[in-house]
Amino acid sequence: MKHSKKRFRITPKATAIHVVALIVLAVALFPILIMVSTSLKTALEFMSQRLNLWPSTLTLEHYYDVIVERGFLRFLGNTASVSLVTTFIAVATGSMAAYALTRFHFPRKLDAVFLVWALVIRTIPPIVLVIPLFVMFREIGLTSVRLILILAYQVYTLPLAIWMLIGFFREIPKELEFAAMVDGASRFRALIRVVYPLVMPGLAATAIFCIIQSWNEFTYALIFARVPSDFTVPIGIASFLTEYKTLWGSLTAGGLISSAPLLLFTAVVQRHLLRGFGMRGVH
Repeated sequence: MKHSKKRFRITPKATAIHVVALIVLAVALFPILIMVSTSLKTALEFMSQRLNLWPSTLTLEHYYDVIVERGFLRFLGNTASVSLVTTFIAVATGSMAAYALTRFHFPRKLDAVFLVWALVIRTIPPIVLVIPLFVMFREIGLTSVRLILILAYQVYTLPLAIWMLIGFFREIPKELEFAAMVDGASRFRALIRVVYPLVMPGLAATAIFCIIQSWNEFTYALIFARVPSDFTVPIGIASFLTEYKTLWGSLTAGGLISSAPLLLFTAVVQRHLLRGFGMRGVH
C-alpha cells in the first residue's frame, strides 16, 4: 500500500496568526526579561545612563541579600502557609455552599439574596473592613497573626469560590446523586464519591484564583502583621522601597522568587485548570 503524504501548506492567514501570537508573547515576556536582567545587575550598573537588556556583569548579590540578609524565605513560608490554608477553607466551604445553592430549594429566593450579598462583600474595598475585623479579633482575644490573616482573607476568597463553583455544580446532573442514594449512599457520601470527582476541574481552577488572591494580598497583611517575623511576601517586597532609594535589584529578585511557587502550583494543576475552563459551567 502506498502511504499518501500530507502536505502542509502555509497560508497567509496562518502566517499572520503566528506572527501576531509571537508579538503578543514577546510583549508578555518582556517585563519578565527586564526583571531577570535587573536582578542580575551590579549596583554600579544601575547608575549607568544606558539601558541594557542584559547586564554586562552577572551577579547574585541581590539574591543573597534577599534570601540571607533579609530573611525572605521566612516571608515566603508565612505567605505559603496562610495562602494554602486560606484556599483550602475557601474551596471546601465554598463548594458545599455552591452545592447547597444548586440542590436545595430556599424560600423567598434566599439563595439569590445570599449570592447578591456575597457579591456585594466581594466588591467592598479591603480598607473599609479593616477596622471591624480588627475590633472583632481583639474582642475574641485572637493573637495569632497567621490565623487572623486566614480568617480575614475569607472575606474575599470565600465569595469568589462560591461564585466560581456554583456554575460547575449546576452542570452536574442530579440523577447521578439520586442513583447513588438509591444504592444506599447518603447525600454526603454521594457528594464526596460522585459529585466532587466530576467537579474536580472547577475546584482546581477556583483554587488557583483563591491562592493567587491570598498570595498577593497587601492591605490586611500590612495592618495585622506588625513585626518582621510575621511579614508576608508583599510586605517583604514593599520593604525594598525605602524613603531615600529603591533597591531595584533586591526588588526584582524578591519578585521572581515569590512568583516561582505560584508558577509551580499552576503547572501541577494545569491539566485540571484547562479542563475547568473548558467546562460549560464557567460563565
